[in-house]
Amino acid sequence: MIPATGGGEVTLAPLDPALIAALRTLRVAPGQVQFSDHPADVLDAPEAGATPYAMLRGGVVVGMLRLDTAFAAHHPFAAHGIGLRSFIVGLAHQGTGVGTAATRALPALIAAHYPGTRTVWLTVNLRNPAARAVYLKGGFVDTGEHYLGGDAGPQHILRLDL
Repeated sequence: MIPATGGGEVTLAPLDPALIAALRTLRVAPGQVQFSDHPADVLDAPEAGATPYAMLRGGVVVGMLRLDTAFAAHHPFAAHGIGLRSFIVGLAHQGTGVGTAATRALPALIAAHYPGTRTVWLTVNLRNPAARAVYLKGGFVDTGEHYLGGDAGPQHILRLDL
């Protein structure tokens, strides 16, 4: 497990069967599903190159994310680096610093599992300012550009240089 560097005791961990079962029980607010899906939906539709990781706080599953080595195939702006997708914090754990702490833990996770990676990319919907604020607080930078191919509308393009 990779510990977070701040914002609470949050670790990022590769999935094992016990973590998958716990992830399936997490819920997000109905208005957030359009931006993130439910963890069970993400787990039931694996994609080549996209590897899920659990967010844990004190050993309890509180969320998940996926790192996508094929992100640039659909996002040409990300020609170098990997993509952050399906960043989901369970409803009961939102607003507690989990998202920021997990974002800050990304560099260590990427160094351990994706050596040589220098940039992480993500898109976040223009109608999701709370998520954008978490990513910015966690170290991402808004490029000032927008991705217009999002399922739920235009998205900010954010980058984290490692």
